[in-house]
Amino acid sequence: MFNQSLSRSTTLFALSAVLLATAGSGIIGSSNAYAAAPMVKSSAPAYYRMTLGDFEITALSDGTTALPVDKLLTNTTAAATNKQLAKSYLKSPVETSFNGFLINTGSKLILVDTGAGAFFGPTLGNLAANLKAAGYQPEQVDEIYITHMHSDHVGGLLAGDKIAFPNAIVRAQKNEADYWLSQANMDKAPADNKGSFKNAMAAVNPYASAGKFKPFEGDTELVPGIKAIAGHGHTAGHSTYVIESKGEKLVLWGDLMHVAAVQFEHPEVTIAFDSDSKTAAVERKKAYADAAKGGYLVAGAHLSFPGIGRIRAEGKGYAWVPVNYVPVR
Repeated sequence: MFNQSLSRSTTLFALSAVLLATAGSGIIGSSNAYAAAPMVKSSAPAYYRMTLGDFEITALSDGTTALPVDKLLTNTTAAATNKQLAKSYLKSPVETSFNGFLINTGSKLILVDTGAGAFFGPTLGNLAANLKAAGYQPEQVDEIYITHMHSDHVGGLLAGDKIAFPNAIVRAQKNEADYWLSQANMDKAPADNKGSFKNAMAAVNPYASAGKFKPFEGDTELVPGIKAIAGHGHTAGHSTYVIESKGEKLVLWGDLMHVAAVQFEHPEVTIAFDSDSKTAAVERKKAYADAAKGGYLVAGAHLSFPGIGRIRAEGKGYAWVPVNYVPVR
């Protein structure tokens, strides 16, 4: 009995010694063990996939950048903007998403907007990498639809100084192309806007030279299930794209709006990037009213990623309802 007790005590003592040693080394029972792990400071590849009838939609992040929206929003004041931002626990500058959208119809792979490419600095230009992470290669893209030719929507057409999507046909509204691809328009533009013309030409002209740029006119069906609809105001030929399959609908708004925390509740608020702010506000109000009435999905290039959801009427304005996460099965 004595020998058994001694043996048990020896075992317990030895176990206690091991525990104390490991605790002292920071392996067990020490808060320092976890603090010693380095912070990763990176996110997973940013794509989000969902189905729409028989179509598959993939939202692709080009990245984010901080915008001083209290200085950019117009038809309002900086004080009113900051007060509105605070309701959403935000303050200026607002970290703003830049999104593109990939539609797989089953017979065609179509990309709507290409991101900034190399035109906007190190926090943007990630769309191509995220497209690959999502399981596709640039060579697989059949058609590219451009909402408008601002640099953050066409820059991704290039990979360095080469065409990024070698098998794709690029399409945009003719008024948009005629405006941004015109040397005469660039020559008479203000100095601080000439860069936008240069970037549009640099991105689109290689496709035009290869016979791969085909502008369209008016509201038109581009492929079965996808229609281009005029949404002018932000630019001369800004377009939205309506995707429909099996009774389900998604409207890609492009830059119809920019700052969700302000412009849903106050659709009358415009932004300095609009070429015709009055027309842009009219188009936005019309789009909001139709989306709220129809209850269909909408997506925005600058809504917080993935930028897809619905809106509902609320008071004199609207409220944003982000899409519910559902894994694609």
